[in-house]
Amino acid sequence: MVKYPGGALLPTLHFDRTSRTPISAQLCSALREMILSGELPPGERLPSSRTLAKDHAVSRTTAISVYEQLAAEGLIRSSIGAGAYVAETLRDGRPVAPPESRPDEIRSPPRLAQLSADASEHYFPRLAHPENPRPFITGIPAFDEFPMALWASMVTRYWRQPRNLLLGYPPPEGLMELRRAVAMHLRANRGITCEPEQVFIFNGAQDAFNRIGNTLLDPGDTVWIENPGAIGARNSLISSGAKLVPLSIDEEGINVAEGLEVAPDFRLAFVTPAHQHPLGVTMSLQRRFELLRAAERAGAWIIEDDYVGEFHYAGHPPPTLKSVDTSGRVIYVGSFSKTLFAALRLGYVVAPPELVDIFYRIAGATLQGSAASLQSVVANFIECGHFSSHIRRMRRVYAERLQALLDGAEKHLGGMLEVAPTETGFHTVGRLAPDFDELAVARRAAERNVLVSPISRFAITPVSQRGLILGFSSAPPRMIASAAETLALTLKEMRKEQAKGRLTA
Repeated sequence: MVKYPGGALLPTLHFDRTSRTPISAQLCSALREMILSGELPPGERLPSSRTLAKDHAVSRTTAISVYEQLAAEGLIRSSIGAGAYVAETLRDGRPVAPPESRPDEIRSPPRLAQLSADASEHYFPRLAHPENPRPFITGIPAFDEFPMALWASMVTRYWRQPRNLLLGYPPPEGLMELRRAVAMHLRANRGITCEPEQVFIFNGAQDAFNRIGNTLLDPGDTVWIENPGAIGARNSLISSGAKLVPLSIDEEGINVAEGLEVAPDFRLAFVTPAHQHPLGVTMSLQRRFELLRAAERAGAWIIEDDYVGEFHYAGHPPPTLKSVDTSGRVIYVGSFSKTLFAALRLGYVVAPPELVDIFYRIAGATLQGSAASLQSVVANFIECGHFSSHIRRMRRVYAERLQALLDGAEKHLGGMLEVAPTETGFHTVGRLAPDFDELAVARRAAERNVLVSPISRFAITPVSQRGLILGFSSAPPRMIASAAETLALTLKEMRKEQAKGRLTA
């Protein structure tokens, strides 16, 4: 930096007069960066406010305000008659930027807490959700069928209330109006008898799994987990330091006998009874009782993830595990991300009576609460009957989309992919013919904008089941039919390539 008696020249000091950001803020930010980067070293004399204003065609008031702000931050020292200088205290106190690393240089990773370091090595990558839903992604509701106009009117009505009701902190355990509405809905539609005080609102089901794990598990505690199973919940339990024991899935659900043989002293079990994720099995009533008895004997807890239990397409839905739990071992978790829309990030937990007090203490000490506006609108949506109407309507929509998938599979995929019918949920399973590799099929289908997930992606340890997970909820029937045809073309091409390779060999 060239020095002059009147202060340093600042040729690199620039700002944008067309920006909405005030010029004073831009100048202050630019000078701050020059000082912290070392371009203006400690002790460097700055131009006077009059000179700064003249050189950069700004008002002297603006220049003075910039120097006052930097002085308040301790970056410069300034006094009348003596001028402005970069603070000498920065000579030893300024953070030193890390040296630029060479491409071939290996830098050590940041130090993490031991629990986080151990957990991060075992996380499973979650599925990416594209901005525009398309076949055959999983876990996404039908955005195109959501009643946007009704929702917008209810949001507008909420914001017309008095400010003192709108702008304060929400209770960490959730608004009582929503907790009451959830309890009412579960009692009428899911067979769960609970009090509003047992309902706790979280920022989505994933947040609930994190809190439950952190509350009930010590590092090394044994957890029964479905295999294959839900990736998000699995990662949450890994974060708590749990020792996961993967249990196989048969036609009745999680293999309780296997769990009792390999880990009878389990602390927690995680299950998806209504529609096992990802195989789609509905847990039998007999298997539910076996699981409840095992938990009671072990003094263990059970997390029931009822993520799509609302959507049953044939006859009466099976009871929730919570509704047949007489010993208070089941922690029920639900989510509005599937029943309404994903951006809500609202989930809820029905705590057993024995855990209600501790959940209140944990919420009061560590939770900030979900957005009151969203909670209030959802509560009103339920109380006015719109939620039940929406669920009934979406059952019809998803049943039509499931049928489109089954019809497309029958027409195009015979002999290559056997798509199983399902009575619940957002997806079903396609069983591949033996000559196909599920990972290779998923990669080739993605090249044609068709997203399928191999079963093995959800497995902790290798499983006998092979095939693809096919979501049908997010796309209309015509897109599903087209995607089934595209998938069939992909499989036919792969089969031809395999035959050609065998002939060449």
